[in-house]
Amino acid sequence: MSSPDPQVRAARNASARPSPDHRPSTAPRGGDRTTAPRGPVVAVTGAASGVGALLTARLAASDEIKQVVAIDERRGECDEALWHILDVRDPAIADKLRGADVVVHLALDLDLESDAAARTAYNVRGTQTVLTAAAAAGVHRVVLCTSTMVYGALPDNGLPLSEDAELRATAEATGVGDLLEIERLARRAPRAHPGLNVTVVRPAVLVGGTDTALTRYFESPRLLVVAGSRPAWQFCHVDDLCSALEYTVLEKVEGELAVGCDGWLEQEEVEELSGIRRMELPSAVALGAAARLHRIGLTPSPAGDLAYTMYPWVVSGSRLHDAGWRPAHTNEEVLAELLEEVSGRHTVAGRRLGRKDATAAGAAGATVALLGAAAVVRRARKARRRI
Repeated sequence: MSSPDPQVRAARNASARPSPDHRPSTAPRGGDRTTAPRGPVVAVTGAASGVGALLTARLAASDEIKQVVAIDERRGECDEALWHILDVRDPAIADKLRGADVVVHLALDLDLESDAAARTAYNVRGTQTVLTAAAAAGVHRVVLCTSTMVYGALPDNGLPLSEDAELRATAEATGVGDLLEIERLARRAPRAHPGLNVTVVRPAVLVGGTDTALTRYFESPRLLVVAGSRPAWQFCHVDDLCSALEYTVLEKVEGELAVGCDGWLEQEEVEELSGIRRMELPSAVALGAAARLHRIGLTPSPAGDLAYTMYPWVVSGSRLHDAGWRPAHTNEEVLAELLEEVSGRHTVAGRRLGRKDATAAGAAGATVALLGAAAVVRRARKARRRI
């Protein structure tokens, strides 16, 4: 699950089908190992950045992996992998997957600033192409990565949800519609391509070099709490996600898997650990303001994102636990890392502010949340016009 470079994202937004660079890499296969491992050959899409880069490096260093085939629109830093430079929507990817035992598909655009239509075209078409190409190439397992957001954040959710719980999310939050369509493709693929096994990995709020509406929540000078809501926070460190993905690659676990820290944090615990005070708003005011601000283009996050800060969507992760996997991080540790990572950033209603805007937001007191966002942005625009 990678966030594309700005130039790559611009190309996607301009066209639903950018022209990829097909020049082959001259990277060595397998590094300096004297004895080739007998494990699987694993292809990773989205291998140049984000989770894809971390997983590629992890698998390349493993004695249980025979070879890593890395696929992306640019070459990454892992010299031990065999690199292929192309767009995952290109049917030619089938040739690059021949000989692979497992494909881990992480070439997803979940960037908040991406054009929504181009993002969906890339995510859905890319997943369709990878599944079809994997089947044609004789790959026996594809691992897809979505999010526990697909369960939906609802007031009647149990704590925790079972991994077999119904997926009740709607397409109202950023990228969730794409993830639900990927889930549908995953369920359909074994029927369309007999012999192809599909594993779906669903991480909780992902932390570690990520930028999402949920990580930006902790960049605000006040934590927005909707009156009458019951938030519960479960995090997933990127290293734990990579560890879980390695489990699936080695076929230690399969099916639909949730990945995250054990347990969860209540909103009061989050506020105590973070030292950030809350700002509480009535539901109608918060949702109405969020919808208006997004509609007029002042914030990147639609109102649907707010539900994930209002209601629980914690998942048990029992399948990985039953297979012997354990997270290396706790919710408290991951929250601390997230707070350190976002230190110095200033966000209001999902919109990241510059230093001058942040000063105005801080001075605005109670208006630092949704109600103050429009005024802050308008003042900033007027100031720029006067310059």
